[in-house]
Amino acid sequence: MATKRTISTLDPTQSIAATPPAPKVNYLNNRDILKEIHASKNKYCYYINPETDSQYDIILPSLDKINQRTVAEARRNRADRLKRLGTIVDPLKIPNTDLVFRISCWDHIPMAEKKIPKSAQKKKQKLEDLLEFVEDEPVDDSLDEILDKGLINPVRQRLNFPPFEHFRIDENKEKYIVGRSHWKGDLETGEFSKDHGDMTRKLAHMFMKLCERYATRSNWRGYTYNEEMRGQALLQLSQIGLQFDESKSQNPFAYYTAAITNSFTRILNLEKKNQNIRDDILEINGLSPSWTRQNLGKATMAQLSGPVTITTYIVDKPVEEPETELAKTE
Repeated sequence: MATKRTISTLDPTQSIAATPPAPKVNYLNNRDILKEIHASKNKYCYYINPETDSQYDIILPSLDKINQRTVAEARRNRADRLKRLGTIVDPLKIPNTDLVFRISCWDHIPMAEKKIPKSAQKKKQKLEDLLEFVEDEPVDDSLDEILDKGLINPVRQRLNFPPFEHFRIDENKEKYIVGRSHWKGDLETGEFSKDHGDMTRKLAHMFMKLCERYATRSNWRGYTYNEEMRGQALLQLSQIGLQFDESKSQNPFAYYTAAITNSFTRILNLEKKNQNIRDDILEINGLSPSWTRQNLGKATMAQLSGPVTITTYIVDKPVEEPETELAKTE
């Protein structure tokens, strides 16, 4: 009876090293982006104690919304945040004095000056012409107020992100402020400021990485003006990067991706418009336009002509009548 022998060519003394799996690369996630957004906004804010007062537990539209339900929700949010940091805490054991409430507030933002539109300037000029001012005669101050009406805009100044204030609750359940956005100096003697802060370097690198990765998609990487698209998207992110509202969504990745898509589409439409203008000029001067225009013309002619339909008509052969006996005799 024949036996089957298996001969191994490997040295049994040598161990085969298993190939380690490729490390998982963390591209970008919402948690890291939210962390950098929060750190960037804090650079524009003032807090009595930056270590404890800067981290909010819940976002509310007004102070009136601080009640038993929102306090319980703030406790749960704080417990979840501490759990991610490695500390397990019972939400019921968190005292109310440790909670921080972020309140959306525009009261500390000064009013913005409004520029007079051209239509209002024309009306003002017509009114001055009708009144025919004389330099020697005194002018009534009330008339100046009528002419200059509309210089003050009833809205606040434009900011890089929605303003807010941080509040705490003391042992007597009284609310007191502990922080304020767009503020420089202490709460009593400080002043409004919107230019003293800046964006964190890590958030700026995230914006650059988002634009680079998005530009490598199959529907965008083939354009010759891909660099211009990336530059426009990066400029757009630097302007609206901090306008993300954490109270409405926890997905800044989708928010930034939509902004990048709009920037890329804007440059694409602009380049197509310029290309059409160049092709029109070339055709007017009797020169050949771009291949895109030529192929577009061929496709248009094919659509106008339509498919060729061949109709075949079959003509039936007439049936021969049988000869009669009279015809045969003739």
